[in-house]
Amino acid sequence: MSEPGGTRPGVTEDDAASGGIDPRQSRSQTLRHAVAALSQVGIDGGASDARFLLLHVLGITPTELTLSGAEPIGEQGALRLGEAMQRRLAGEPVARILGEWEFWGLPFILNAATLVPRPDTETVVDAALALHPTRDRPLRLLDLGTGSGCILVSLLSEWKQAFGVGLDRSHEALACARTNARVNGVGRRAAFVAGDWCSALGKPFDVVLSNPPYIASAIISTLSREVRCHDPLGALDGGEDGLGAYRRIVREVSGATDGRPLLTPDGALVFEVGHDQAKDVLRIGREAGFARGAVRHDLAGHARVVTLSGLPPTANDDRR
Repeated sequence: MSEPGGTRPGVTEDDAASGGIDPRQSRSQTLRHAVAALSQVGIDGGASDARFLLLHVLGITPTELTLSGAEPIGEQGALRLGEAMQRRLAGEPVARILGEWEFWGLPFILNAATLVPRPDTETVVDAALALHPTRDRPLRLLDLGTGSGCILVSLLSEWKQAFGVGLDRSHEALACARTNARVNGVGRRAAFVAGDWCSALGKPFDVVLSNPPYIASAIISTLSREVRCHDPLGALDGGEDGLGAYRRIVREVSGATDGRPLLTPDGALVFEVGHDQAKDVLRIGREAGFARGAVRHDLAGHARVVTLSGLPPTANDDRR
């Protein structure tokens, strides 16, 4: 990478214009140098980050990189990689630089209003699929705080007869989710609605899902710079104890506000939770009348998903 005030000895002006990357060096050499640069500043996962960035700027697959490793990176490749590396060295997450990320084996575009989909969140998809192993039922799904739409779109890709509604208060996030639904072939079975949690949604749903903000407000300032500076605050801050969104969603889904539950009689509410929040969310569910609660762990062994079901009828209950 170029240094302030000039170029390094042995680095030509052309190299400097390419962010300090020699366009003549091979793709394999470039990858090694990029890995070393990221590792030198203590970035975890520097090897995979550098590989993602190189593949992205060249527009090639891992196999193509292996087969063409001896080819020079070229001026455009060097320039684009130099720009991407500067952003990564400044602390911007790889997914933000790429503008997309994979989730459940599917591609999802991102924008400033959406979180980067995380492997932990795939546990929500696993838990939901376990509720209805037969994949051909015409289920109605609701995803609260849909963001990029990764949870809803992934489930619709598995449940071929299902229809889903994604709700978010951010119009920018909804535009992103609509694009992701279309790109992944489920756009005709998805609707995206602007709103605040469960407002005006009509008919009850078979499965309601949410990965709400669950980080306590006082903790936000202690998060990594990558999270604090690049993730939308509204998708992180869960209030004083991190449980505010759970309380409101449970109250509205259970029908406590108007006597009309948003779940079908055998429906379930599926939450992603923080690693130490499962017991609290189970308690919130019990207090709202949910007869059953289950916990599912992620690959790291953390209690990551709480499923609430067994909601009793209410006085104004007209569920079908």
